[in-house]
Amino acid sequence: MTRNGRRGITILGRICSSVLVTVGLPQASVAITLDMREGVTEISQRVQALHHLSLAVCVVVGIIVFGAMFYTMFAHRRSKHPTPAKFHESTSVEIIWTIIPTLILVGMAVPATVTLIEIEDNSDPDLTVLVTASQWKWHYQYVEADIGFFSNLATSQDAINNLEEKDENYLLDVDNPLVIPTNKKVRFLMTSGDVIHSWWVPDFAVKQDAVPGYINEAWTRVDVPGVYRGQCTELCGMNHAYMPVVVDVLPEEEFDAWLEDQRVAAALAGEQAVADRSRSWTMAELMPIGEQVYISQCATCHQPDGSGQGITYPALAGSEIANGPVEGHLDRVLNGVAETEMQSWAPQLSDRDIAAVITFERNSFGNATGDVIQPLTVFEAR
Repeated sequence: MTRNGRRGITILGRICSSVLVTVGLPQASVAITLDMREGVTEISQRVQALHHLSLAVCVVVGIIVFGAMFYTMFAHRRSKHPTPAKFHESTSVEIIWTIIPTLILVGMAVPATVTLIEIEDNSDPDLTVLVTASQWKWHYQYVEADIGFFSNLATSQDAINNLEEKDENYLLDVDNPLVIPTNKKVRFLMTSGDVIHSWWVPDFAVKQDAVPGYINEAWTRVDVPGVYRGQCTELCGMNHAYMPVVVDVLPEEEFDAWLEDQRVAAALAGEQAVADRSRSWTMAELMPIGEQVYISQCATCHQPDGSGQGITYPALAGSEIANGPVEGHLDRVLNGVAETEMQSWAPQLSDRDIAAVITFERNSFGNATGDVIQPLTVFEAR
């Protein structure tokens, strides 16, 4: 569909908005309250144009049909025509009111079908990103570059608990946004590691379910650099509202530089992991690291004070796990627990962070085992 065609459909669809303007509502108010936000991709703009077309057709058909009904009831009321007309079906009228709706539906179906076919065309991508959902975060794997990272909610727990002021992107900030280049076709492969999630960025008109055991596909091409936000739109558990999507779209040259930086950072992280395993850590060194990991990754379920939330999220204070054999505690953190919401942290945290958080849990909340877990121990248990 051409730009002029989309513009014409948009103008047609806003006829109903102009009616409200004539009765005194400001133009900005009408646009904000009645219209969808215009997207930044060609597909999103075509979807919006189709919405305007459908809305305009519905408004026009409604005016004609109800106008004819009200005119008939008024013009042929009993007080004016006490004797009803005596006529039967008209073949011509039946043909007309069959053909016209058919033409209307075909006229709406053709552009909709063309758009839907293009939405489902995932062929020939310039970049492929594997998006894996889990409660309550996203993992992005750049398939060709073999680079991946987790994207977690960045809003602090204090802001969530109304202990500090919220910013304009409350619950819509992440620590590591997905980064993609402009002017490139990016294919998304969607799956999930636990329950059903749904990856949604309204500015791209991309919303695709992430289902365990399945790979769904979607794609986008963004020409305008910027930061675009979305959310998980499938009710995926108690922290469903804390699972935002943030996409940072960079010019191609900046994206290439960012990708190289990620490769260097991954190499340095590998070297740092080897260094962490080669030394003996003290409790004084591990405790503050473990506390930070616990607050950012564990406190939402198990509570900042380790009191837990019933059977689903058991307490760590005085628990058998935190005070029992280290091997059982380590296995639970590394591998999770089947058929529960305790996920595996092995692919998400480094050896040092897992060692630190276990050390912290075994020596906090009234627990005082005195155990100091080393990164090497975690490495050997993987």
